[in-house]
Amino acid sequence: MKFAFILDPIESLDPGHDSTVAMMEAAQQLGHEVLICQPQHLSVVEGKAQATLQSVKLTPLELGEQGWLRIPNWYEIGERQPFFLEEMDAIFMRKDPPVNVPYLYSTYILDYIDPTKTLVMNAPQGLRAANEKMYALQFKNVIPETIVSHSKTVIRHFLEAKGKAVLKPLGGKAGEGILFLQDGDPNFNSIIEISTQNSLVPVMVQEYLPAAKEGDKRIILLDGQPLGAINRIPTGSEFRGNMAVGGRVAATEITEREYQICAEVAPKLREDGLYFVGLDVIGGYLTEVNVTSPTGIREIDRFSNTRLGVQVIEWVEKNAPSKN
Repeated sequence: MKFAFILDPIESLDPGHDSTVAMMEAAQQLGHEVLICQPQHLSVVEGKAQATLQSVKLTPLELGEQGWLRIPNWYEIGERQPFFLEEMDAIFMRKDPPVNVPYLYSTYILDYIDPTKTLVMNAPQGLRAANEKMYALQFKNVIPETIVSHSKTVIRHFLEAKGKAVLKPLGGKAGEGILFLQDGDPNFNSIIEISTQNSLVPVMVQEYLPAAKEGDKRIILLDGQPLGAINRIPTGSEFRGNMAVGGRVAATEITEREYQICAEVAPKLREDGLYFVGLDVIGGYLTEVNVTSPTGIREIDRFSNTRLGVQVIEWVEKNAPSKN
């Protein structure tokens, strides 16, 4: 089978951390052809989605006592060649946020892939529908109290009622721009002015969950089913647990409450074609639904002795249109 991955420049990826690399590596190990491109290499030609793709050969990483062992030259890439994307068995859209205008245009191009010939993971219409912050708002039974607003007054009233809150930019990733708010902070007005660009851009504000000190759990779902989880624990004076800002990762189990959360969101994920998803859960509450390029595979594999990338590719083998 042929798998194409749309991603950030491959040289910018961390093979010991990025789930994209884990999935490409698994596809190669299972005997499939792996090709890559960036969003700017996508086109629509003759009414069909096309891309200039490069084949890639990976040197699989090995797991040591302290984590995945880095190697300097872990990939080789071939020359660019044009392909209609319907020639692929599956397309993995793995470009990191922000979900900006160029990103959205890329999803419009992916709409011109014939779904009876090629699986797109995650589906372009689902990526457009699922802002990673706001998508969680529809699951009212499992999220903390949350508002989304441009308004300094609305945000102030919420903060006064809660005492503490967390502000999140709607388009951020990896903890970027997330702020801790406390009632009475003399910097409140400036924080909101900067975050909302003087009331032009809405932000999400959630009640602060004290359980965040114990960790921000990432649960990986495949077709609505949880595969595994990792806990990301803040270190030092940092209140964010994201790995990108220094959060410490630790082994964890999925609780009964968290299985209930997964069951709550699974039908909607399937309806929107969101097959590979990362849920963020703090203290038994869903805080985010990550759909663009969720990570966590490498960390879960390290602690659980699993190979989630292989499970993902085996699922694709069974569900690609070419196999049905």
